[in-house]
Amino acid sequence: MSATTLVGNNVPQAADAVDVARAQRGDTRAFERLYRANVARVWSLARRMIGPAFAGEITQDVFVRAWEKIGTFRGDAAFSTWLHRVAVNVILHRRAALRLERERFDPDEETLGTLPAATRSTDSGMDVVSAIEKLPHGARAVFVLHDVEGYKHEEIAELLGVTSGTSKAQLHRARMILRRHLCR
Repeated sequence: MSATTLVGNNVPQAADAVDVARAQRGDTRAFERLYRANVARVWSLARRMIGPAFAGEITQDVFVRAWEKIGTFRGDAAFSTWLHRVAVNVILHRRAALRLERERFDPDEETLGTLPAATRSTDSGMDVVSAIEKLPHGARAVFVLHDVEGYKHEEIAELLGVTSGTSKAQLHRARMILRRHLCR
């Protein structure tokens, strides 16, 4: 692979490898470069999976965890791929903790039906983002992991500690709720 080969975040993979090696030796400036190259993607993932209220805090947690675990990065994949996995794990752990704290899981599929529909605008993307944020936590996690991030049901099942059938059912539920909400 040449030094100009690009990874998902448009940072040359060779430069990432150099910064990772330096960060593994304790170079905070190298880690800062890795942070700057990946922070927007991590924040966006956190916002989609857990909502905007916790996205900033969780993004910090992800990078703290990455700094603590950077010594375990072996280079089998791109750094951004490894960091994405760290982010998903941190987000899922936080979601579980929040679920226990709040105890507010609402199994009623009609939850969105009681909320006023977003006003129609030329920017329908905002309606989708708002609707995703209002999905029940399980349905939201599966929807984001499958339809946004591209995980397979078997991978989602492993990440969430459920069966692939549950993942498929939650995805169907999320899509139906979103369809009802967005078609108003």
